[in-house]
Formats: sequence, structure tokens, C-alpha cells
Amino acid sequence: MRHIIIAAILALVGTAAAADPIEGVWQTQPDEGAFAHITIAPCGGAFCGTITRTFQGQSEFQSPNLGRQIVIDMAPQGGGDYAGKVWRPANDKIYNGKASVQGDRMSLSGCVAGGLICKSQTWARVR
Repeated sequence: MRHIIIAAILALVGTAAAADPIEGVWQTQPDEGAFAHITIAPCGGAFCGTITRTFQGQSEFQSPNLGRQIVIDMAPQGGGDYAGKVWRPANDKIYNGKASVQGDRMSLSGCVAGGLICKSQTWARVR
């Protein structure tokens, strides 16, 4: 009986320690030569992404957007898909967002008009 209890505890700990596919550090697609690293972590029952590093060309620089949340309340929908909000720094607006993670790539979209018009980027996992 003791072995069964220990096995059950180890299984629960292993499950709790397993990271969700969206968690980690992601590199945005370059936009006018600039890109960022976004760290996505749990926030409540969803996931949020914060700008942790910014680059212009190959050089790191101190953007005023460092520390800003760009992925907001992305809730798992199953199958590597997520739904929530995204902030677009270029116009300082928040859009309905969706993300789809497949391996080390994530397609992230911000949408208007009930999802009929979307702008997407593909991000690459850094770690």
C-alpha cells in the first residue's frame, strides 16, 4: 500500500511540474528590424507574456516597452491552441488574440471584427 501511495504522489508531482507548451521564452518576428523576447508564464488560470528583452538589428537595446505585458490571459483551448488578448505596441491597442503552438513555433494573431480580420506573426522558441 505504501508503494502505491508513493507512486501516486510522484505521478502528481510530475504532472504539476510539466510545463505547458506555451510556457517559455519566445522571439517575436522582426518588425522594421526590431524584435523582442517574450517570457510566457502562468497568470491565474491562463498564460501571460511579458517583454523581457528587445533588439534593434543584432544589438540589444532598452525599449520603453520592456516589462510590458503583450500576451494577456491566453487560456488553453486544447490541442496547442489558446485564446485571450494581445497588445500591439505599434498602436498601443489590445486585440482579441489567439495562439497555436506546434513544437518550437507559435502562431500568434490579433483580431478584430469577431475574428474575421487578423494579423499574425510566427514566433520561435528561444528556450
